Amino acid sequence: MLVAFLCVFIVVAAVQVAKPRLLWRVNRPLQKPFVKDYDATEPNRAGYRLERAVGVVVLAGAVIMLVVELT
Repeated sequence: MLVAFLCVFIVVAAVQVAKPRLLWRVNRPLQKPFVKDYDATEPNRAGYRLERAVGVVVLAGAVIMLVVELT
């Protein structure tokens, strides 16, 4: 079960590193009850850069945990 969760984390982190706007578009409908203006909450370039940096850290951590779990 842990391996499956780590694989999901790896996929999500890889998407966040490669295309952070894709995750943002998927998240938009979930914000509907809380946000009046979607465009006002979308991150700017620095925000996307930070999302990519966090994605790299999560991706590295998940890959390391997966390797440790499988060995």
